[in-house]
Amino acid sequence: MEKKDMVEIEGIVTRTHPAGFFRVLLDNQETILASISGNIRQKSIRILVGDRVKVELHICDLTRGRIIHRFRKAKS
Repeated sequence: MEKKDMVEIEGIVTRTHPAGFFRVLLDNQETILASISGNIRQKSIRILVGDRVKVELHICDLTRGRIIHRFRKAKS
């Protein structure tokens, strides 16, 4: 897949599933099923419910995606 066929959008993790899958509520109020990218898996970055993430979607299937970045939470 080429990079031009991908769309990046932000959202919030709402639910976890086994084997590294997550339900993500996107900023446009759509819910998708997203998996973890290899880079996040390799660096053992934990993703929890409520985390803000950046998801990469392919233009052919906008219901499934790949989590490519987890944003840090603001310190209170």
